[in-house]
Amino acid sequence: MFFVVKVTSGQEKIAASMLQNKLSKEQLQIYSIIVVEGMRGYIVVEAEDEITVRTFITKERNIRGILPKPLSEAEVDKLLEVKSYAQEIHNGDTVEFTSGPFKGYKAKVLRVDDVKSEMTVELMDVVVPIPITTKINTARIIQKAQK
Repeated sequence: MFFVVKVTSGQEKIAASMLQNKLSKEQLQIYSIIVVEGMRGYIVVEAEDEITVRTFITKERNIRGILPKPLSEAEVDKLLEVKSYAQEIHNGDTVEFTSGPFKGYKAKVLRVDDVKSEMTVELMDVVVPIPITTKINTARIIQKAQK
């Protein structure tokens, strides 16, 4: 069964690491500890039953409690599903930043590094165009390059 454990927001990986260390010292029926990306303030623990989880998490720093209802396997599969938001950004495309310090700015793509998921762009509508290297997922395509 899968149980959702409340932890201090932003401390998910630290809490999971502490629980992993505790698990190596104790013989409990805990099968996995999962930190789900984007699920702030919660981790998922797979265990035999709720009592085992409650025993396991008591008196631990950054642990705030357990949600009363366990997750179904289908719900866990949905949480762990890899979501691909990959865009095919190419040289010459025009993009608009959706996050970060350049949010709202438009830029022309000069170079794309697929291995690092980075792109080098030149901001439009600025007095001095400066090449900037940033992550691909911080922008969206607004116009494809003319072929």
